Amino acid sequence: MQWLRRSFIAGFFVTVPLVISVAALVWIFGIIDGFTASLVRLLLGRQIPGLGIAITVLVVLAVGTVASNVFGRRLLARAESLLMLVPVFRTVYAPVKQLVAAFSPDNEYGFKRVVVVEDAHRGLVMGFLTKEFTLDRGRGRESLVAVYVPTNHLYLGDIVIFPRKQILFPDVSVEEAIRIFLTGGMSLPGQVAAGADTYRED
Repeated sequence: MQWLRRSFIAGFFVTVPLVISVAALVWIFGIIDGFTASLVRLLLGRQIPGLGIAITVLVVLAVGTVASNVFGRRLLARAESLLMLVPVFRTVYAPVKQLVAAFSPDNEYGFKRVVVVEDAHRGLVMGFLTKEFTLDRGRGRESLVAVYVPTNHLYLGDIVIFPRKQILFPDVSVEEAIRIFLTGGMSLPGQVAAGADTYRED
């Protein structure tokens, strides 16, 4: 019975994440394929499973190719500015774009660095540095930082303002920190060193 119990538990924790991951991929591919299925049916007269995904990948690659040169960036920026004039589109598109861009290390509007701050109420807090600025409250300029601290979900969190002198820069990349938050801290390294304070806002 103990062997059965251990084997079942081990199999459970291997099978469940695998099934959920495969199901999520199938669901995402189904949605993408469904968007372009009508176009494929219109062009070819019949539906070919999987062709919609291939078309979507080609479209994304084409957009990336256009966006990687100066003329293409200007063209896309112009088209985006026109679309932003639509109130409903602007309300949905702007936050979604900022949220997606935040997870891109190559984007200037993304998360800058991973920081650790000592909070009087919560102890040591790990978060993402999003902005560095100065504040004048009549006592001279204070150097402050805005830190995004995920709560119960990576896409939900708090924006907390700390004095810059309170923050530490751990030797953890943005990608590693995202993995730490997604696993509830289980992927945290056994030893974390304080990295160099090399970040400065332009």
